Amino acid sequence: MRSTVCYHAVDSHTEGMPTRVITGGVGVLPGATMFERRQRFVAERDDLRTLLMCEPRGHASMSGAILQPPTRPDADYGVLFIEVSGCLPMCGHGTMGVATVLVETGMVEVVEPETLVRLDTPAGLVTARVRVRDGRAEAVTLENVASYCHALDQVVDVPGYGPVRYDIAYGGNFYAFVRTEDLGIPFDRAHKQRLLDAGLAVMDAVNEQNPVAHPENPEIDVCHHVYLEAPGSTAEHSRHAMAIHPGWFDRSPCGTGTSARMAQLHARGLLPAGRDFVNESFIGSRFVGRVLGETAVGGRPAVLPSVTGRAWITGTAQYLLDPSDPYPAGFTL
Repeated sequence: MRSTVCYHAVDSHTEGMPTRVITGGVGVLPGATMFERRQRFVAERDDLRTLLMCEPRGHASMSGAILQPPTRPDADYGVLFIEVSGCLPMCGHGTMGVATVLVETGMVEVVEPETLVRLDTPAGLVTARVRVRDGRAEAVTLENVASYCHALDQVVDVPGYGPVRYDIAYGGNFYAFVRTEDLGIPFDRAHKQRLLDAGLAVMDAVNEQNPVAHPENPEIDVCHHVYLEAPGSTAEHSRHAMAIHPGWFDRSPCGTGTSARMAQLHARGLLPAGRDFVNESFIGSRFVGRVLGETAVGGRPAVLPSVTGRAWITGTAQYLLDPSDPYPAGFTL
C-alpha cells in the first residue's frame, strides 16, 4: 500500500448532514487568525478540500472540518470548515459534529453533565455546550456568532420566475429567505429538483442584482444559501428546504441558517428573546433555536443566537493518496 499522504478522520452526521472531522495529517495552516488561515487555505491548498470532500472519497453533498491549534487564547481548538462548495466562515451542523467528536474521542476534558468546548472559527469564537451522559454526547448547544437581518422585503428579477420577494440575513453565512408559495412550487420532495433549481436561480439573482457584504468583514460578501420556506411556517415552527451552492440541499436544519432565520424573525417582531424556535429540515430533522439577547453588528441591530441539535459518530478512517491515482484532487460530476 502506497500513499503520499495520510489524513486521519472521524466521520459523523448531525441530524442527517455529514461532517468529516479531520483530526490529523494536515499540519498547522499558516495565518494569524482562523479567517487568515481560511484565506491562505483557499488560495494555496484547495486541492486538499476537494480531495477529502469530492468524489471518489466524498460525494456531492459532503461537508467536513479540519481541526487546528487555536489562534486565540480563549479557544480549545481552531476549526476550518470545508465542503464541496468551498470553505465556509462558519458551519452550525459542523460545529455540533466537531464538538461531539472532541468529546467522544476524549480530545477535550469531558465533564458531566455539560462539557464546554470553545472553537476558534473564521467567523469568530463559537461556544458549544455539550450535554454528556456516560461519556456520550446527547446534545450540543452552540452559542453562535452575532447574527443580523441584512434587509427585509427585497425584490429580485429571477429569470423564469419573474420578480421574487425575499429577506436576507446573516448567521455566520448569508441566507436569502423565499416562500415556496411565491415560486409556485409545492413543498414536496417529489419536486426537489424544481425547488433546487429555483433556489439556485434566486441565489444567482441576489448575488448579481443585490450583492451583500458583512459590515465588519467585507470579505464575507456572497449569498450561497437560499431558505425555501414551506407553507404554514411560523415563528414557533418553520419548515424549509435549504438550497446551497453549487447545487445541493442541506440535510440538517442548518445551524447558521437557523441563526439567520431567528435574526430575520426577530427583526420582524415575531420572535422575542427567550422563546424556543423549532427549525425543521427538508428530511424532517430539527434544531431548536433561541435568541439569547440583543447586540449590534457594524451598527446594525443583531441577536445572540443559540442552536441545539445532536450529532452521531459514524466511523473512523485514514484517507490516502496513491501516487498513481489519476484524481489527486478528486472530481465532481
